[in-house]
Amino acid sequence: MKYTLITLFCLMTLSAFAQLKPIESGVFKWDDFKVIPNNDRVSRPILEGVSTHLDYLEMHATTQNVGAKPSTAHANEDIEEIIIVKEGTMKVTIDGESSILGANGVVSLMPLQMHSLENVGTTPLTYYIIRYRSKKKMDVSRGVASGNSLMVNADSLPYRSTSVGGVRSYFDRETAMCERLEMHVTTLDRKVASHEPHAHDETEIILMISGETAQMIDGQEYTAKAGDFYFMESQSVHGIRNINDEPTTYFAFKWK
Repeated sequence: MKYTLITLFCLMTLSAFAQLKPIESGVFKWDDFKVIPNNDRVSRPILEGVSTHLDYLEMHATTQNVGAKPSTAHANEDIEEIIIVKEGTMKVTIDGESSILGANGVVSLMPLQMHSLENVGTTPLTYYIIRYRSKKKMDVSRGVASGNSLMVNADSLPYRSTSVGGVRSYFDRETAMCERLEMHVTTLDRKVASHEPHAHDETEIILMISGETAQMIDGQEYTAKAGDFYFMESQSVHGIRNINDEPTTYFAFKWK
């Protein structure tokens, strides 16, 4: 039987997706990520697999050197993205509209929108990209009705004090891929737990910004510092606490 090159490529692609494994709950360490130099930037593959609500989930980090060329403008046909600035200054352009984001700036990017990322600062720009596709049918109109793509700077958000520190809420909304996508930053100002261990239907990532924490996930304890993150699958019992007297800050975002 003869195959065209396009057919062979499609078969290889489908086979690759079929072989993706479920991502297990646990901790992912920044220092363990492989560093791949590529001209004016560096990439760090982090994870790739499937989860309860997603038939594709991939995460990587990129560092653009000062003066690096912007990423090639492109649109994702059936992939949604979250982009998080770890450090540096990023110019984000989506369908011709640009914003400047600093550290802890976040982009919630809908499918089918042309976008590019550029380092416009005087230091290297490092950012995380989380790419995902839902097991359910994509609903672009739902994402558009909920605000379309968002570009959010941390300093534009109010800080709400809590009994253990404080919270900045980024968004809690529907998207093209998610029935719910919620994201916030929590600060624990002392050696204290954020809350009692709990479980929920949403899958969750906690991405460390500063300080050190311990997280109990289904009876096993993990620790993490800046750049590391915890992954909790749907219905995993988990609870996080600050393990030092100094404040700790982290992103928490979850989806279903």
